[in-house]
Amino acid sequence: MSPLALVSVSDKKNIIPFCKELVEKFNYKILSSGGTAKHLTEAKIPVIKVADFTNSPEILGGRVKTLHPKIHGGILAKRSDDKHKKDIEAYDLELINLVVVNLYPFKKTVEKGSKWEDAIENIDIGGPSMIRSAAKNHKDVSVLVDPIQYQTFLAESKKGVLDEAYKAKLALEAFQHTADYDAAISNWICKEKSLQATKYIESYPLIKTLRYGENPHQKAFWYGLNNMGWNSAEQLQGKELSYNNLLDLESALSTVLEFGYEEKDILTTNNFASVILKHNNPCGASISNSASQAFLNALKCDSVSAFGGIVAFNSNVDSDTAINLKDIFLECVVAPSFDEEALEILKIKKNLRILRLSKDKLPKKNQNSTKSIMGGILVQETDGSEDKTENWISVTKESPSTQMKLDLDFAWKICKHVKSNAIVIVKDQKTLGIGAGQMNRVGAAKIALKATKGLCSDAVLASDGFFPFADTVELANEYGIKAIIQPGGSLRDQESIDMCDSQGISMIFTQKRHFLH
Repeated sequence: MSPLALVSVSDKKNIIPFCKELVEKFNYKILSSGGTAKHLTEAKIPVIKVADFTNSPEILGGRVKTLHPKIHGGILAKRSDDKHKKDIEAYDLELINLVVVNLYPFKKTVEKGSKWEDAIENIDIGGPSMIRSAAKNHKDVSVLVDPIQYQTFLAESKKGVLDEAYKAKLALEAFQHTADYDAAISNWICKEKSLQATKYIESYPLIKTLRYGENPHQKAFWYGLNNMGWNSAEQLQGKELSYNNLLDLESALSTVLEFGYEEKDILTTNNFASVILKHNNPCGASISNSASQAFLNALKCDSVSAFGGIVAFNSNVDSDTAINLKDIFLECVVAPSFDEEALEILKIKKNLRILRLSKDKLPKKNQNSTKSIMGGILVQETDGSEDKTENWISVTKESPSTQMKLDLDFAWKICKHVKSNAIVIVKDQKTLGIGAGQMNRVGAAKIALKATKGLCSDAVLASDGFFPFADTVELANEYGIKAIIQPGGSLRDQESIDMCDSQGISMIFTQKRHFLH
């Protein structure tokens, strides 16, 4: 007796050659409905229509067609169970050996901005039911949910009886397929109806098994979207990206994005940004009138820490910039575009990872960020909201000069991406010193101010959190700092304000904090 395959696919890629081989080489009969049946019939592949098989018409505009005992009985029947055998005979069930189903394109529908009613009609019911039935009974039934599985299935079938481990793998992929589908639907409903999810559900495909994690003894895996973010970046040369590379690239790019992101040199004057990053903290940053000058300015901040770092640009990398980059050991360089001449120069350093990430592949703003803790995860909105300078208030007798206002704005944007407690010293829109990740704020200030080597007269200072005491202001004054930007909000704010007034320092309160843990 010929084996029976139920085929119902939204994604019809390679389905015709696959079904031809099922029929011609493995003697399968094909059971199908709707658009798939029409597609196969036009290709002259013999098809049994589901309505004829069940002797029941499709109803409710196609909402009900495969939800029938003859379909699910044929899939779920355990071949070795005596009670099931009796039911098979009593109800004249024909056994279904293979289920080839993928689902209505719900994700694509909602990505187009479809109306609620149209999206609802693209929620597949019969498909997930058949997939789950087949996956549950995977000992007796094979289930395929992706065209990429077809050739492997045919190759395994040529060996004879399918291996139990292989069929279990197909079942796993089937349940993951329906789980991903349900996750997309539930998250869409939350978004459309402004509902708070009672369960955190996300689904990301495995992109790559990484060589190791933060350390060589740790296993690591990269999951993510196939068409967005780092997985869509074009790696032009260099070794495979590591776990630590990806973390550092994320931090570097998120910092440089504060200043725009363009593939060609169409940024406004003095808005070409370069950020050098090491161990998830900027060790140098600048905006200037060219990418090349921005990099050189950033490098001067801390050339020692820059060794083995990551560099991100918000504009095209030209040959002048590449010449400067080649003189220092770096792990990765990322930019929206590279001149061909620049690539030739950089490719001399064969191990340098060069990544081109186009603007249209950047993730949308206001995504959530997650961190794992014992027994769960923490979820928050990303700190992506723009700071409105009109909400800033000057709290001192002195007001910052026009140049200092530019430096304060730049320093505040960089400080947002430095691990707390964070202090950033800036002059002429380039960092002079950065103090990161300290347990007290004055400790961070000491590190940042000392890093300037005393060359910070008339510079500005940014702090990601308020000053609990006036000691940071007092220290800043010793180094010649003339303007400070901080959130404000301490019970002892007035002490810091008074200290500024006594030393002729201007101070801005942003009324917004940017801790980064």
